[in-house]
Amino acid sequence: MKPARPAAEPEREEGASTATDRVYHAVYQAVLEHRLEPGQRLREEEMAAEFGVSRTVVRQALQRLAQDQVIELMHNRGARVPLPSLDDARHVFEARRMVECEVARRLGGQLSPQQVGELQIIAQAEIDADRRGDRAEAIRLSGEFHNALARMYGNPVFVRMLTGLMPTTSLLMARFKLHGGQVCVAHRHVDLISALLKGSGPAATEMRKHLVELEQSLVANPTPERRLRDVFSAYRDNGETPTEVEP
Repeated sequence: MKPARPAAEPEREEGASTATDRVYHAVYQAVLEHRLEPGQRLREEEMAAEFGVSRTVVRQALQRLAQDQVIELMHNRGARVPLPSLDDARHVFEARRMVECEVARRLGGQLSPQQVGELQIIAQAEIDADRRGDRAEAIRLSGEFHNALARMYGNPVFVRMLTGLMPTTSLLMARFKLHGGQVCVAHRHVDLISALLKGSGPAATEMRKHLVELEQSLVANPTPERRLRDVFSAYRDNGETPTEVEP
């Protein structure tokens, strides 16, 4: 089954489906889903072989990913997934609290029945994925829940800010969260929905509690590097990656 596009991923022009786009989306999603580990090297030749594209295509995708701060380009050393520190975590979660607590405060008591229903569907799907052990899907749905709230608030600047913070959040969780747990605990999103129904104050308080809990769950917890062949198998084998040869 084709992995669903992450909700936090930057929007691309409708209809765009180039080889570069597909490599970009696969790497972006692999970072969010913890398929790529913090610090993992992304070798152009290996990625070109895995995706069946040219190294030029891979290079273009990596440059775009670096511009969006999803990966890092190192001078004369290729590309790698960023290796965020616990100091980075303090900055990331401070920024997320500023954005998301305000979003929750503004949405508290103001959500339409349709919006509540959408959040409940995402939260239940996340719980179901967690129960069946589908960690990647649970992580994707966690990001979708937070992004949905920002989208419902309607400020595109907040949406872009959250989009930029999500990959680093996911990398921090992959590197430092005890036992490599998912980014969010599913039932916390159910609690957030209940708080949003109560009003501005409870909604902002619950969001702050949720984000503080996530930050405090981070501990030093090194994780082994995975092979790129294993990381991208789901994207490579779905039948939709382009085939291209080096000119």
